[in-house]
Amino acid sequence: MASKKTSQGRIRLTQRPRRNRRTEALRALMRETVLQPGDFILPAFVMEGKNQRVPISSMKNQARLSIDLLLDLCKEASDLGISGINLYPVVPDAKKDKYAKESANPNGLLQDAISQIKAKVPGLAIFGDVAMDPYSTDGHDGLVMGDEIINDASLPILAEMSIAQAKAGVDFVAPSDMMDGRIGYIRKALDEAGYEHVGILSYAAKYASVFYGPFREALDSAPRSGDKKTYQMDPANKREAIREALLDIQEGADMVMVKPAGAYLDVISTIRSKVTVPVAAFQVSGEYAMIHAAAEKGWIDAARAMTESLTSIKRAGADVILTYFALEMARALK
Repeated sequence: MASKKTSQGRIRLTQRPRRNRRTEALRALMRETVLQPGDFILPAFVMEGKNQRVPISSMKNQARLSIDLLLDLCKEASDLGISGINLYPVVPDAKKDKYAKESANPNGLLQDAISQIKAKVPGLAIFGDVAMDPYSTDGHDGLVMGDEIINDASLPILAEMSIAQAKAGVDFVAPSDMMDGRIGYIRKALDEAGYEHVGILSYAAKYASVFYGPFREALDSAPRSGDKKTYQMDPANKREAIREALLDIQEGADMVMVKPAGAYLDVISTIRSKVTVPVAAFQVSGEYAMIHAAAEKGWIDAARAMTESLTSIKRAGADVILTYFALEMARALK
């Protein structure tokens, strides 16, 4: 029998899971999912100028930084044990055009940031975003012709962007554009240019999500017309995410990502069960902003919500987490 009453009126239970939760020391011993600073990649926005820090109104404690201040941020991240930084350039309108030509400029903002970080903070892995939208007058991740985002004509542009970042010293390029075939095209271009050591972190399952709003404010990269639903994924789909991840791995991706994270934990878990490469997840700007907004209203504790949300992402199966909480969480873990 599983239980019976004792003479003192208590029920004698064979199984009492609460015994394992009785003290903090016991809870620590039983803990299945443990966060560590090395799990994190910090997203960062780099802008032109010197000693420039422009706060992002919708993202508390986040700012666009000039390279000199970005170097300080990178040094702090590295000292805290954070594994990497993912860079996004804030490109002035005067340097934008339909073909995102500035993205391949060897002396461009992102390439300059990569080379300086590599020289000053060599222990930090550098991931460079690959997509046309920061550089494009159209604000789309691929080339726009009329009302259509042209897939195949976008691939050479993305490849040239990747090569420029590789020349600057990036460790991984991170194509976030969701064009078909871009991983294979970029892999071939990198290898032929002699950068076979540069990895590819593929945004394999990037959904057409409402949670990107603050990010687009940070980069001023919202589409000038239309939306991104013809290339980013339908939030209703999960099987499609498996297909996308497997295709990208076949084409040469070294790591695959699910974006956003919080509303797609089931997708993270499913992909983790289907692939053998590392799986990353991006806790995006809207997720970050919601936690801070609720905390400012006094509805939740921001620190506890940060920890719980990141733990859930890792528990779902993410090996790597991109999060704007990286510094704060790493400090707490230290």
